[in-house]
Amino acid sequence: MSRRHSISFRLSVVICSFFVLIIVLGLFSIGRLSDFNGVSTDLSGIWLPSIRFLGDLNNYTSDYRAAEATSILSPNSTELSATEKDIAELDRTISLAEQNYEKTPHDTTERNLYIDFKQKWINYRQIADRVLVLVRAGQRAEANTIYLATSKLAYDAASDTLGELTDRSVAGAHAATNRVTEAYGEARWLISVAMLSAGVMIAAALLYLRRSISRPLLSLAAAMHRLAVNDTNTDVKGVRRPDEIGEMARAAVVFRANAIELTLSQAGLAREASVLAEKLEHEQRLTQLQRNFVSVVSHEFRTPLNIIDGHAQRLIKMKQQLSPDQIVERAGKIRSAVIRMTNLIDNFLDSSRLMDSDAGFFHPVQVDIRLLLHEVCQLHREIAPGSEIRENLDPLSGKMNGDPKLLFQMFSNLLSNAIKYSPAGSPISVNAVVDGESLLVIEIQDHGIGIPESDINKLFERYSRGSNVSGIIGSGIGLYIVKMVVELHSGAIFIESKEGHGSRITVRLPFGIALTKKNNPGEAYSEALSAVRNLNEENDNDQILPANN
Repeated sequence: MSRRHSISFRLSVVICSFFVLIIVLGLFSIGRLSDFNGVSTDLSGIWLPSIRFLGDLNNYTSDYRAAEATSILSPNSTELSATEKDIAELDRTISLAEQNYEKTPHDTTERNLYIDFKQKWINYRQIADRVLVLVRAGQRAEANTIYLATSKLAYDAASDTLGELTDRSVAGAHAATNRVTEAYGEARWLISVAMLSAGVMIAAALLYLRRSISRPLLSLAAAMHRLAVNDTNTDVKGVRRPDEIGEMARAAVVFRANAIELTLSQAGLAREASVLAEKLEHEQRLTQLQRNFVSVVSHEFRTPLNIIDGHAQRLIKMKQQLSPDQIVERAGKIRSAVIRMTNLIDNFLDSSRLMDSDAGFFHPVQVDIRLLLHEVCQLHREIAPGSEIRENLDPLSGKMNGDPKLLFQMFSNLLSNAIKYSPAGSPISVNAVVDGESLLVIEIQDHGIGIPESDINKLFERYSRGSNVSGIIGSGIGLYIVKMVVELHSGAIFIESKEGHGSRITVRLPFGIALTKKNNPGEAYSEALSAVRNLNEENDNDQILPANN
């Protein structure tokens, strides 16, 4: 930053300019006042005293003429003596007035007029003195004649000259007065112009200070306040300025960059904290679910084992008393319990493998889905002889691509739940149709206890069970396996249920599309998924679990 671009330098220039302006205005005002003072001095020091002194001379000379007449008319010597004293005093006063007038400066014309007056006054005095001598000698008639003739002419000549001098002085005083007025008006106008110019310069300087310093500083302060409350979208102005404000603006930009980085760091930390909190909550929930799972599994295994053990003991104790039909019946129950345990173990193993995303666990081949569904129904008829399972599989024909073991496990879990949560002997329907050319739709409907609305969104979570299944044995992983198998086959599952009125579960799978073996069993196949999504849009009010994208 160069020195001439700094604010301190520019402020110094502005202050020095103000100082120079004040000095210029002061000198200009002093000059104009000096002119005004000179004219005023002439008026008060020359013209006014001259007029006063001339006025005194006019008055005193008039009184002298009157005293001359009084001396002629004095009736006695006493009056004459008093008049003579007055004349002597007037003569002294006139001399003093003449001396005062002579002390004031005058131009040549005035001096010439004054000399002329003084000479004429001397002539008049000589005549007046002769009149006074005649009066003292008692020759009043002769004195009166001189007074009325020669003395009057001499006095009038002196008086006229004094009057001319007075008129000239009065005219000079008027001219000086006019000059004072003009000088005052001119000085006032020039000083007003100078003050207006100074005001304009000051306004320009203030405008410059406001635009170039005050406003940028306020803008920078506002930007800093916004940055202080984490408003990182603030635009910092003045970064290109080569002065202190530019330095401050560039520092504010650095501060904004640090604030943005800090905000991003805080957001990242907040996200990580949120993720950790979610994971912790998830792990705590899984821990609780696993505790419940251990308890449930112990019952799940204990029940079929008790059945097997009980029937085995009966066969041993009553081997001689049982008829072949009874033996077959008890052997069937033992077999059902074994099948139940086998299914339970398969569920656990499949769940573990699916949760570990075992890529080698998924083996899609051509599957006769009608035959597979029929075998599932037959198995559960054997496991639960009292159940009424109704098949409607006639519309199915052809084969689909899928893993037969996983598909069997999925439909077995769905049918097992329908039987488990329905009254004994209530009908359970298994319906299958082909929707269009590429979608297989399987529905399993029961008339059991149904699912509370608040539990539907959680049913497909691991170890999760409905809130209304207390007392009914279950592991909580069956529907979780169902969801993962549906995802592996790029399908979708829908649940429609009302508590106390049964449930209907609909599975939609790609049909007639060649699926290839996937490296990651959790990925969806785009062709099959597209077909499933088209149908999902028609059922967006249902609970849907689509395959992973």
